[in-house]
Amino acid sequence: MDRKAVQAANDECLMDDFVRQNESFILRCASFTVHRYVSKSDDEWSVALLAFSQAVQDYSLDKGGFVGFARMVIRRRLIDYLRTQSRHSAETTVSLSVLDSDPDDENEESAVGKAVLQRAGQLPDDSLKLEIEAANQVFSSYGFSFYDLISCSPKAEKTKKSCAKAIAYLIRSPLLTNDLRNSKYLPLKSIEKDTKVPRKILERHRKYIIAAVEIMTGDYPFLAEYMRFVREELDR
Repeated sequence: MDRKAVQAANDECLMDDFVRQNESFILRCASFTVHRYVSKSDDEWSVALLAFSQAVQDYSLDKGGFVGFARMVIRRRLIDYLRTQSRHSAETTVSLSVLDSDPDDENEESAVGKAVLQRAGQLPDDSLKLEIEAANQVFSSYGFSFYDLISCSPKAEKTKKSCAKAIAYLIRSPLLTNDLRNSKYLPLKSIEKDTKVPRKILERHRKYIIAAVEIMTGDYPFLAEYMRFVREELDR
């Protein structure tokens, strides 16, 4: 399992197979974390799937067993998601007080900050699912789907930063972004020339770069939270 995870991070076909083989594991982790049955029609499945993908991308053999590492990443991502939901729904407050503790750490305190629960705003329960569906429609015009991002997202920090540089460059260039949307092709020559990002990286992570540009320039606040390296590059 551990070596398969490492191999899958760098191979799209292996990644797709690896995800399919572990769907039951992902659903079990999600259900255990939120203390109820989770199906593929639930927002929690989408969150857990993204978390599993991130776990594969971030995993290395020196981090211990992949199963435990993936379980931890999925759990933390779901807790963050439910905390966000709790700002707008008192129904999740009780379960969050339980989720805030680690079942493997008996000494960790369980608590949810009142300030978090009191923050204003309203968020529909299916907002994340709607974001993914909307983004998927946009991605389909480029010839790929939202779930293709599972296998084409960069793994190494250096590669993530390189992709973020290309993404930020496009976002800061409205004309190039407009050309991208019209032609459905990355302006590889311009990006490579002005950012010094190797063409090999641009070609290998084309789908991820395009998706990130659309997410960061569109109305996808939840999905944008997964683009930390891009946000950091844009803030420079």
